[in-house]
This record gives sequence, C-alpha cells and structure tokens, in this order.
Amino acid sequence: MVQQTAQRSYREGLVAGTSGNVSYFDAENRLVYITPSNLDYNIMKPEDIMVIDLDGNVADGPHKPSSEWRLHAEIYKAKPQVKSVIHTHSPYATGFAIVHQGIPLILVEMLPFLGGDVPVAKFGLPGTDAVGLHAAEALHNRNAALLENHGVVATGNSCEQAYLRAVYVEDAAKAYHFARLMGEPVCLSAEDELYLRKKYNLPLENH
Repeated sequence: MVQQTAQRSYREGLVAGTSGNVSYFDAENRLVYITPSNLDYNIMKPEDIMVIDLDGNVADGPHKPSSEWRLHAEIYKAKPQVKSVIHTHSPYATGFAIVHQGIPLILVEMLPFLGGDVPVAKFGLPGTDAVGLHAAEALHNRNAALLENHGVVATGNSCEQAYLRAVYVEDAAKAYHFARLMGEPVCLSAEDELYLRKKYNLPLENH
C-alpha cells in the first residue's frame, strides 16, 4: 500500500522526480514501512519499501530509507493515533509554504477532512529532527500542515486517508489562490465553525 500510494501521488502531480515520501506505521511491532531514498517511482516495487524502527534503524529492505524518515518518526511519536504519513510538494500548497502563509478555513469540507485550517510548521532543515518536531507541533490538532519552504505533510489512519488529505490540501490551496485573485476571501464565521465542529464531532476550539 505504501508503494501504490507513492506512485499514485507521483501520477497525480503531488510530487516530481523522486521527491516526497510515504509511510505506514505498524504500531504493534513499532516499525515504519517507508519509501526508499532516491528511487524512481516508475520502477518502485513492493519489495523496495524499507522497514525501519522509530530511530531509523533498518529492519528490512534493499535500499536506504527516505532521507525524511525523521519527519515521519516524530509524527508517529507525537500522534499515536496516526497510522500513515505522506509528504508532498504539490505546487499550490507549496507556494503558500514558501511565503509562510497557511490556508484559512475557507471551505466547509476542510473541517471533516483536515480538522480545520491548514497551519504552517516552522522551518526545519530536511532530514533533521527539527523538521519532524515542528511538523508534529503544527499537527497537534490537525490532519495536515504546510512545511515552511518545503511542502505539505498529511496524516491518516491509512495510506489512502493520508493521500486523500494531501490531495485536499492542494485543492484548498488552489481554491484559496484563485479566490484571492478575484477579491478578498471570506472565511467561515466562528459560529459556523462551531456548528460544523459539533456536527462532525470534532474537538471544539477557543475563538
């Protein structure tokens, strides 16, 4: 499922070249199944998926794990309910990450799919603990976040759910971009957000 999700994200333009990464967390055995580093998505096979522990030690697989394994590991440590993480470089969402602007709550669907607006995680150098720690902080009550000058990270209870959330981040970013070209985007009111949070059984937030 990790390999299929990675190839799907490549086909749909969420990543380019060998960028981006996907993982699944086996909580029972405390192992992470993650895409390998620098391998062409077109030739990736199930047996190419790397298996590591949360400290990056390789348990199985013929390659090096993704250089961003720390991003995934820190999220799994901070959010035990998460079973899959996907990191993409989708163009519209990454554009907002470059200017350090999150995506406000402009669409009703952002609540059930993403948990609310899309925040921006502080910058962390790729491949370091910092990128994972900052991402985990931004994701504490959200399912997706932007990474400053880097891209997008989305989580889920399956690879499919994490992928669909990454797709929805890009869709929301595109809608927000075009709305700003047409005028001043209008966000959902606090009252409407509260109603929808209750409707979708989401955590209530202070305003």
